[in-house]
Amino acid sequence: MFSPVVSVRSVSISVPDGKRVVFLSDVHLGYGNRSADRQREDRLLATLRAIAPTTHHLFIVGDLFDFWFDYGTVIPKGHVRTLAALHDLKAGGVQITYLMGNHDFGHATYFREELGIEVEQGDIDATIDGTRFYIAHGDGKAHNDKGYLVLRSVLRNTTVQWFYRMLHPNIGIGLAARTSHGSRDYTSAKDFGPHDGLRDFAYKQLKDGFDIVIMGHRHRVAEERSDDGVYVNLGDWLGERCVIGEFTPQHGFRLLPDPYISGSI
Repeated sequence: MFSPVVSVRSVSISVPDGKRVVFLSDVHLGYGNRSADRQREDRLLATLRAIAPTTHHLFIVGDLFDFWFDYGTVIPKGHVRTLAALHDLKAGGVQITYLMGNHDFGHATYFREELGIEVEQGDIDATIDGTRFYIAHGDGKAHNDKGYLVLRSVLRNTTVQWFYRMLHPNIGIGLAARTSHGSRDYTSAKDFGPHDGLRDFAYKQLKDGFDIVIMGHRHRVAEERSDDGVYVNLGDWLGERCVIGEFTPQHGFRLLPDPYISGSI
């Protein structure tokens, strides 16, 4: 049985009074026609502007982009407004942790060098004001994702990516985009079996001592509270309903539905 080693980095975060930690996932910028994609980006930008004054730390839990692959001197065109917004958030004092998803696995140095944002290849064990979070995108966690785990080990291999970067960017980025679109459709339609493997994985982490487990990837919003803790799936931004997660030491964790449309932020 294929069993890849997934790195887990531990961090400790202290939230100042009046501030919060925000989580979002699976925006999939770049998917669909340009009009729909621009509306999705507008919604994201409005949300980022709204949360900026009161956010201490932002976790992007994978698949911000429907595809991403940066070369030494080239990145995918488009979404420059989002890149600028993330830069401004970081420059304004908001800490940003970006977990790599199964679509935006082609990060190299651009985010770190140009935006000052590290992109995490593994999962995060975050203690936030005494509450212990397990944060992961979720790809490869389901019981029947073994085939994908083999593929991921190839796609994220540094030697494979080095050879891939020898392709002309017009070819390489175009191929990555088409592959990513197919992968997104596969994930959305995937039968995760009678037991949701992401949920089972989350409940195991709760049994092991975590208070809250946060993931994306599944494209279905979930917030389940049990005696052991809270399992959260952040869903996606591809439909009318999208959510962000919020944690404050005073009020704990909650999902904020439709943050841009409803004005709840």
